[in-house]
Amino acid sequence: MIKKAVIPAAGTGTRFLPLTKAQPKEMLPIVDTPTIQYVIEEAINAGIKDILIITGRGKRAIEDHFDRSFELEHQLREKGDQKLLERIQKIANLANIHYIRQKEQNGLGDAVAYAQQHVYHEPFAVLLGDSVISSPTPCIGQLMQLHDRFGASILAMEAVPTEKVNRYGILKGKKIESDLYLVEDLIEKPSPQEAPSNLAIAGRYIFTPDIFEFIQKTARGKGGEIQLTDAIRLMAKEHAFFAYQFKGKRYDIGNKLDFLKTNIDFALERKEYREEILSYLEEIVHQHKSKKN
Repeated sequence: MIKKAVIPAAGTGTRFLPLTKAQPKEMLPIVDTPTIQYVIEEAINAGIKDILIITGRGKRAIEDHFDRSFELEHQLREKGDQKLLERIQKIANLANIHYIRQKEQNGLGDAVAYAQQHVYHEPFAVLLGDSVISSPTPCIGQLMQLHDRFGASILAMEAVPTEKVNRYGILKGKKIESDLYLVEDLIEKPSPQEAPSNLAIAGRYIFTPDIFEFIQKTARGKGGEIQLTDAIRLMAKEHAFFAYQFKGKRYDIGNKLDFLKTNIDFALERKEYREEILSYLEEIVHQHKSKKN
């Protein structure tokens, strides 16, 4: 049973500058909720209550968000806004959240290595903070169910358009059953002609503690960083490592266009905004069509 989750959140978020100059990218809002809160709620909804966040310099806002704010609670109590007060208090009690800093930007593999003392000899989940996944069963929960069956490490995959495979780590694998593969290799950002499939790594993992051994063996790659994908490739040569095409939809918050699309999709899911957003979008489309004509 997976009891602990690790969320790497030490990246600088340069693709969102200047917005992320003084604000962690993980705190970018989707409607009215920080991105990282959706990620934490996914872990919680899968039954995980012990969460370690790997932070870095300038990430204090993450800790403050999940902490109590007695002054704010007092103000809301004085205003009689009980509904919002309860919502704020709930955030501080979501889970048992721990923090450790990645002191240098040495890559995702290095960030995960910081979790070794926390998870000790247990298998654990890793959820990347720049991907939000909407699904009836939490994506990390789907992986947990498969880990219970096989006892092995497993990562989530999603099908992407062939012309976009050069943006992702792509699976080369042997199909075991419907949507489940044995990892043979992972090809980082191949051309469409070189790609062995259109299945891309989707930012959710279950690792056995063996992963730490292979992170230590991993040579520095692009940018002089220790890449998690390279460690997985090494591990897959010696241990059974599975890949699963999860059920659900992933929202990539790592680039501006997808971030904007995510906010629209999530706003449309909210009853209080849906009709006005649809009306506004129809108005915008009509205006642009009129300009073309």
